[in-house]
Amino acid sequence: MGFDIGDLGDKAKDFLESDQVQDALKSEQAEDISDNVLDKLEEVADGATGGKFSDQISAARDAADGAVGTD
Repeated sequence: MGFDIGDLGDKAKDFLESDQVQDALKSEQAEDISDNVLDKLEEVADGATGGKFSDQISAARDAADGAVGTD
């Protein structure tokens, strides 16, 4: 009895593509979580650069939010 990594990968792919998972990823709760993570990353990056690149960091945060969020 062997371990079939391909079968496990197929099951993981099916799970991630399921309607339930896709709906959860598009939920308001997921949006709130992604916004909080991006806000914190923006804050850390801005602090690490001493505010020298605030506009670029903010633009990158907004682009990332557009790519991963629903709003």
